[in-house]
Amino acid sequence: MKQIITHPGSAHKDDFLACCLLIARFPVTIQRREPGAQDLADPATAVVDIGLRHQPELANFDHHQFPRDHVPTCSLSLVLQYFDLYGDARRFCEWLEPAEWFDCRGAVDTAHYLGVERDIINKLNSPIDVSLQSAFAGENHITSDTPLWQMMHLIGSNMLDYITSMQQHLEFLRNHVQLWPIQHEEREYQILFIEQVDDLPENVRSSVGFYVDEMGWQELVIGIVYPDSRGNGYGISRFEDHQALDLTQVGSEPDVHFAHARGFLAKTSSRDPQRLQELIKAALVAT
Repeated sequence: MKQIITHPGSAHKDDFLACCLLIARFPVTIQRREPGAQDLADPATAVVDIGLRHQPELANFDHHQFPRDHVPTCSLSLVLQYFDLYGDARRFCEWLEPAEWFDCRGAVDTAHYLGVERDIINKLNSPIDVSLQSAFAGENHITSDTPLWQMMHLIGSNMLDYITSMQQHLEFLRNHVQLWPIQHEEREYQILFIEQVDDLPENVRSSVGFYVDEMGWQELVIGIVYPDSRGNGYGISRFEDHQALDLTQVGSEPDVHFAHARGFLAKTSSRDPQRLQELIKAALVAT
């Protein structure tokens, strides 16, 4: 890849993020201009969100020529497909599908699809998005020595790292997770326990929800016990804010050094599985 070309004028989230991903893999200059026939025919020139062609073999990533009823697909979708990451991105990046809908169908249809009122879409706007897209729209030639390019490279690299690391996290969880049955009155609950090991991936807890979905345990698991990244003990937290756990009830225990006032999280110095289960039992409440 020797250069990236995208359209001039106003910028949108899809073309901005598509360029972020591309420069994370191919650290080249971005030009915001109309492409010529030579650009579209050159596989070393990525043409993004312009050109009316989707030809990944020629690095052309436009979606505007797709039929009106085509499944919502934007230039970011096409670049993710090019990197063979689209399936994982749709699974792990919950913001991707609304971004596709918004770019292809607009705010009204997106709100209807999500089952929310139209004004909710505007309430989700971030000054970070607005500022970066405005800065991108204001430049015609973005080179690697500019702060904007460097920020875009960081964003693209973080996206790629996140998507690929989630699969690694899931593989770790498949080998290092136990389900603890915890009895309370006449009900049995399940607690997901993550073992403490030397090669524990950073922030592995962020993938627990995807692992629970993969295993079909959504209706079973109410809490998570995981190695504390800030100490040698464990954290205990609700899963999906399940109200059967109120961890304020163990806040006065001598081996619990933190219990959140809203009851969804506690930290303990204990590493003994039996003691951890005792704390969980003490935190269970009727629902």
